[in-house]
Amino acid sequence: MSFLDNLFKDPFRQEGEPRRADEFEGQDVIVSPDTRRASRVPPGQTRTRKWPVLDAHGTPQIDLETWQFEVGGLVERPSKWSLDEFLQLPAVRVYADFHCVTRWSRLGNLWGGVSTRTIAELVGVNSEARFVLVEAQDHGWTTNLPVEYFLAEDSLFAWSNDGQPIPPEHGGPVRLIVPRLYAWKSAKWVKGVQFLDEDRAGFWEEGGYHMRGNPWAGGDGERFRWQGDE
Repeated sequence: MSFLDNLFKDPFRQEGEPRRADEFEGQDVIVSPDTRRASRVPPGQTRTRKWPVLDAHGTPQIDLETWQFEVGGLVERPSKWSLDEFLQLPAVRVYADFHCVTRWSRLGNLWGGVSTRTIAELVGVNSEARFVLVEAQDHGWTTNLPVEYFLAEDSLFAWSNDGQPIPPEHGGPVRLIVPRLYAWKSAKWVKGVQFLDEDRAGFWEEGGYHMRGNPWAGGDGERFRWQGDE
């Protein structure tokens, strides 16, 4: 390989076919159920081997020394963590696919981080909570999702992808990953979540994106509000 090949090589470019879900049997890895589908690319999507960078306002400047993650709303124990404290929480690995509403899918990601269920257990979520509002450091950016998707076994706050720290342009140091919904719900640069008893539209939802965002629902996935919220 030449010097220029090394210089411009994309460290996140995928080679070959994605790993099969059964390759992780017996390993300490949570396997997202959608990776077991015979066809892993939802309707209207195309597989990419790259990891495109998309966001609303560009990559924010984040001070890791003052980084803080806060959970509130309908919980028994509102809590805050520094980045060092957050990285010390029990870690999981999740094998999952990643579907962007702009019609690309990145298959076969191995994410590392803390399970959303762990966070929920630590704060004690009230039974009245039906939705989650996720807050990001990107100019007050938010997104909403049903609590059952947020608390799915394969959902996590990720700090690594395929063993590498998630870089700032992809949402590092910590981003949400919810494999069963379109990737705009997997908020970059997360700073906290609020558990709510009613749905509250976030940034893209206010602009017309779907309130749920299931890529497998309907003939072309739940992309826009006019497609309905059920």
